[in-house]
Formats: sequence, structure tokens, C-alpha cells
Amino acid sequence: HASSKERTIPARSVSRLPGMSAPVRLRVSRAARIWLRSSCLAVIVSTFAPIFATLAGMADKKQTVIHAVVPSAGRGTRFLPITKSVPKEMLPVVDRPSIEYIVREATDAGIEDVLFVTRAGKQSIEDYFDAEPGLEADLARAGKRAALDSVNEYKQYARVHSVRQGHPLGLGHAIAQAKQHVGDAPCAVLLPDDLMEPGSQLLRKMIQVRAALGGTVVALLKVTPEQATAYASTAVEVLPIPEGVDLEEGQLMRITDVTEKPPLEEVKSEYAVVGRYLLDPAVFTALETIEPGAGGEYQLTDGYARMIDLPEEEGGGLYGVVIDERRFDTGDKLGYLEANVTLALEDPVLGAELKEFLRSKLED
Repeated sequence: HASSKERTIPARSVSRLPGMSAPVRLRVSRAARIWLRSSCLAVIVSTFAPIFATLAGMADKKQTVIHAVVPSAGRGTRFLPITKSVPKEMLPVVDRPSIEYIVREATDAGIEDVLFVTRAGKQSIEDYFDAEPGLEADLARAGKRAALDSVNEYKQYARVHSVRQGHPLGLGHAIAQAKQHVGDAPCAVLLPDDLMEPGSQLLRKMIQVRAALGGTVVALLKVTPEQATAYASTAVEVLPIPEGVDLEEGQLMRITDVTEKPPLEEVKSEYAVVGRYLLDPAVFTALETIEPGAGGEYQLTDGYARMIDLPEEEGGGLYGVVIDERRFDTGDKLGYLEANVTLALEDPVLGAELKEFLRSKLED
């Protein structure tokens, strides 16, 4: 009989050897059985781990992008004195605050969850996307249906949340505040100063690129060398367009190097990164280890630049989509006015009269 630490292998499971009149009974100790099982498991893991990693990477590419982060903690000093009391993001473009255009763009691209990264004094941003029962009741009683519909448009948008940045330590620091909210998922980042034309398809196409290639995707703008010194300048290689991506040839780039606000002699190409990003979760990990730059600020560029050399199965790869739509720099007074005039001229109610007014002023 086998002891409690041994097991006899049944005779039927053991082959007869030549010259033997009866099957052999083997005694295998418990320690040997554990070793055999561990060895087999180790072989299986080592054999299939690369396959599992590849499958995980493929699954990550297919992960639906539902989160967007909108950094909104800036003081808006270029718009002082109005921004002493009114958040820059709440300044109107035609008949609604500029931040609404951003949330609408995200919603149209399939985003379901928008996180504002704000600071003290910016509660009005979140209030704008909330109910106002008293106002809604008054408008309903007065029969002002059009006005009521306009204040209820927020219900069609992605759900909004907010978190405070605290100390203003740069864009990278602001985005890092979203990690707990977003979790281990890709997320879009939309800078409010970069206002895309209504109906923009840029973010939707960036999501398509990530679904096809994985990694991190940024928006690229063609600029002059002098303009490039104010942006993140990139070295790029043109890529073929994958199936299922609605881009034209020459619009998709692999980014091989990037430098934040380089001096003129170090500008890398005519392509610069502007305010739309689609970040792999690996960027959040990178942001935890980057060093602060000038003024003690942490740059988002330093975080996503690390994706260039990161293996694809770990979330690596950095790609750029060249913008072919109208973009307004509403962080600049002239760009802000251009956005207002352009979009007002296209407004079905205001456009015709405004055009006549502007023509008369130009003729004076």
C-alpha cells in the first residue's frame, strides 16, 4: 500500500515492457508530483506568454474609447481682465460658451464620459452642463420652447465630471490627475483653446487609427518653422492608410521623434502637435516618472514621447493625423474673434445680417 505521501499509478495506465510478465507499478512521491506539475505549468506559460501578450495587445486596440479629459485649469491671462471672474472656457463663441463646442465634438466622436480638470473659481463650467430646474420651469410656463430646448441641449452630451488640479504644474500634471477616473483605459484629450469647426471628424478618425494600429495618436498641423517653435515639433514618416481608417494618403504619420517648443534651428519638420490627443494608458505610467522642465512644469509631450520606443504590446507606438479641417486658436484674442465672426457668418439666423453689417463697415 502507498503511504499518505505517495500514490501508486494504476497498472492499466502503465505499458508493459518487453520481457515483463506483469505491468510495473510506479510509486511517485507527493513532492515529485508537485515538481512535475510546476514544471509543466512553467513550460506552458513560457510557450504561450508571447501569444497571450499579443492577444492582449490586439484586444487593447479594440477597446472602445469612451473617456475624454479636458484640461481647464488655466487662468486665461491673455484675456484679462474678463477672466478675473469668468473662466476663459465660458467666453461665448456666437451664442454658447467655447467649452460646449469641445464637449459636443467629443460626444459626436462617441465619447461617453468627459472629465474637466479645473481649479478654484471654475465651478460655472460644470454648472453649465447641469440642470437648472427653476429656469426650465419658467421657460416652460412662458411657452418659450426654443429657449427651453437650448438650455436642455446638455442632456444630449456625454456625462461630465470634474477634478481639481490644485497647483498649476503644467499640462502633463493636469492630465495625470485623470488617471484614477479613467483607469486602465485609453482616453482622448481635448484642449479648449483648439476649437475645431462644428461637425469636425478629426477625433473620430484618430479613434479609427488607434483601433487599427494601437498606441497613442496625436493631431498634427502644418506650420512654418517659426510657428513650430511654439508647439511640439515632430520628425515623421508617412504611413499607408489601414483598412477602416477614413484618411487620405499623406495624412497618417509615424512619429519618430518629438521636441517641445524647440529653438528654430532644431525644428524637425513642418508638422507640429496641436490640441487633440488619444492616449494609451501607458502614457499615464510615463507621466509618473517624467522630470519637470522650465518653471517646474511637467509636459505632456515628455510623457507621450516615451511611447516612440515602447514595445507595441506594452502600449507603444506614436502616430499623427494631419488636420484637414478648420481650426481656431481661441486662446488668442485674434483667433477668438476669427472664430466668432466665421461661425456667426455661417449661422442661419445671424449670418445674412452680419454679412451686410461687415460689408458696410469695410466700405466706410
